[in-house]
Amino acid sequence: MLKPIIPDGEALRYAFEWLAEQGHCTLKTVEQASLRFDLTPRDEEFLLRQFVYHRGAASDAQDSGRQRFSG
Repeated sequence: MLKPIIPDGEALRYAFEWLAEQGHCTLKTVEQASLRFDLTPRDEEFLLRQFVYHRGAASDAQDSGRQRFSG
């Protein structure tokens, strides 16, 4: 059974709530949330996975040992 996603950190929780209220999220809205709530790059990546890439917690566990390369 998967646990509900509850982000750590007050700013991240506020950003998560704000994005959930926005409806359809894009890279731009996640960027706006990141600036609005002064998030770290790691927090912004978490929001991108949850709202834009639709990967969720299950795939995070599968990818935990892999490095990401942007190219």
